[in-house]
Amino acid sequence: MSNTKKLSVASLFVAVGVVLSGFYIPVGVSKVFPVQHMINLVAAVMLGPFYAVLTAFATSVIRVSAGTGSLLAFPGSMVGACLAGVLYRRYRCLGAAFVGELIGTGLLGAIIAYPVAALLLSKEVALLSFVIPFSMSSAAGALIGLAGIISLEKTGMFYTKIEGGL
Repeated sequence: MSNTKKLSVASLFVAVGVVLSGFYIPVGVSKVFPVQHMINLVAAVMLGPFYAVLTAFATSVIRVSAGTGSLLAFPGSMVGACLAGVLYRRYRCLGAAFVGELIGTGLLGAIIAYPVAALLLSKEVALLSFVIPFSMSSAAGALIGLAGIISLEKTGMFYTKIEGGL
């Protein structure tokens, strides 16, 4: 897939993420936003780690600017998108991308969110306070993304095993 096509698809993912940004579940000081994690997984598989992170970053910038997201959207989405893309590229397995999204967002992104909350948002939170809400959001979204990819693969509309990657 050419860079122009990747950028176009990434832009569509950003649009979907922004349009559906009103769908969230508040959990503590964070927002469970499964749509972003669904997009992370699909973008990681289709576009690779660079464009998946770019998609997560652009979506976060627009959501924060529009008031539908917080600064926690950055570490929560970008780390998961990156790890999902890296693991998918390495193992060519949807399960690896799924695990990458879960670990990247649910654990690493949650830990990185701590200084963002403490220093930039002036929230008094414990170091691991974001692990549960980030993991819930990531698991829900990644499962939806995984189900969507598998369904599309069965119909022949989505093919993940292309030589050289997508």
